[in-house]
Amino acid sequence: MSRLKYILPALLFLLVVGCGTTQKVDTLITPKSTFEKIASIDNVVRIEKREAISHFDENYEIWFKQPVDHNDASKGTFLQKVYLGFENESLPVFVELQGYGIFSEKAGELANHYRGNQLTVEHRYFNYSRPKEIDWNTLTVENAAKDQAIIINAIRKAIYPNAKFITTGISKGCQTTMAHRRYFPNNVDASVCYVGPLNYQREDPRVYSFLANVGTAEERTQIKAFQELCFQNRGALLQILKDTAKERGMSWEFGEENALDYSILEYSFAFWQWGAKTSSIPSSNATPAEIYKHLIDVVGYGFFESKSVESLQPYFWAALTEQGIYGYETAPFKEYMGTEEVLKFDWAFPDGITKEYNLKPMQEIKSFLDTSAEKMLFIYGEYDAWSATAVDLVNGAEKRELYKFVKEKGDHTTRIKTFSEEDRVRIYSIIDSWLK
Repeated sequence: MSRLKYILPALLFLLVVGCGTTQKVDTLITPKSTFEKIASIDNVVRIEKREAISHFDENYEIWFKQPVDHNDASKGTFLQKVYLGFENESLPVFVELQGYGIFSEKAGELANHYRGNQLTVEHRYFNYSRPKEIDWNTLTVENAAKDQAIIINAIRKAIYPNAKFITTGISKGCQTTMAHRRYFPNNVDASVCYVGPLNYQREDPRVYSFLANVGTAEERTQIKAFQELCFQNRGALLQILKDTAKERGMSWEFGEENALDYSILEYSFAFWQWGAKTSSIPSSNATPAEIYKHLIDVVGYGFFESKSVESLQPYFWAALTEQGIYGYETAPFKEYMGTEEVLKFDWAFPDGITKEYNLKPMQEIKSFLDTSAEKMLFIYGEYDAWSATAVDLVNGAEKRELYKFVKEKGDHTTRIKTFSEEDRVRIYSIIDSWLK
């Protein structure tokens, strides 16, 4: 007993010291790096630390393994590309939801303005986030929204548990942002959407009304006169197109003649979309070469040429099945085309597959915006052809902190920085309030 009298206090002392030592060691453990935090995410399969860019302290390329179909795990997985520009875990995270592939790692307008973090998400089935074999029926706005929610939740939990998250997107990225909020209204704190359409039909007729009234009567007359000039010189322009195609190795799935006709009809939409100037339109006595150059300067080859259509196939699928597009009125050019039929984009479906247009997803987004959406800001250009089907906010939407700003005579390149100082201050004061 006398020996236990000394041994027991000694053991108790060691236990107390041991516990204290353990606690002290815990507090000295080095915090995980951003790389280690990303690596801890279950469905991240590859990470690359890249050269720092913009104002970010760190820049990462991250690959998420995602279900091909969130409602059917048996369909397998694909890899989705993400960039993370890390600045500070306490600063806001601006989530750039791409409607297409990722074309830049640089900070966008909002991340740059606030010197915050930026998470850039490539849309499923575009660029590098494209499986070798695509099950086109799994390319839906709902599946895409679920992709984005998984990524946002994982990044928030691993790195930014206390930061504000704001989604943002441009054009089709704006459509993507709206759809994400409709399916996951509380997944982020707010959204800023740029120049994105909300189409109610596959070929939304509001586009035709817009083109018939945008700008001045004189400008519209000049645009139509140029299109007529193109048709009057169709033979010469077609030869230039064929020569150019041979020289550059270009082709058109629906033929060179249709390529030229579609380009002429696209001219008015592209003119207003990209803010072309009537002063650049060739005169009536211009040579075919001058006419052709101006036509392609405005329209480009990227919407109809086979290689471009292949890379844009996911866009066309989404537009023709859920998100809508437009057609081309031929009635004003019946003299040259011999028809009044509206030309459509059915030829742009993937080979061997078509699908009926589903009105429901865009109608549900409209209903969401009209009744329950909160903290969303929309930016548009007045003269942008895609403003034909811009979001229309209902009376009282501001009570839910929904706002819409339209840049006078603005086009598809309209951004917050292009507004007047007074409007910029107002726009950023709204976003400031969301970040408090």
